[in-house]
Amino acid sequence: MKKKGLLQKISLIMGVVSELLSLISLVLLIINYREHGVENVYSASFLASTFFFFTCGFVLLVIAKVNVPNLGFDGPEFDGSTFKDGTQKK
Repeated sequence: MKKKGLLQKISLIMGVVSELLSLISLVLLIINYREHGVENVYSASFLASTFFFFTCGFVLLVIAKVNVPNLGFDGPEFDGSTFKDGTQKK
């Protein structure tokens, strides 16, 4: 398995935090819905926050789990038919 970079580790942590915030917002939505109903401004705000945190957490978790290819310039140089070290293209 390929080693994960620093930004992918941060994405994993922030994705978990975002999902926890989504659950907290959902609990507050249910409490506010029981007390004030759907017509209250806070209910809509908690619903929007729940959706936002859930979708952000989902995207961050996907970013953290994906295997990102190495797109750096560290590899051998290639001029079309041979590499810089003299080996031929297969």
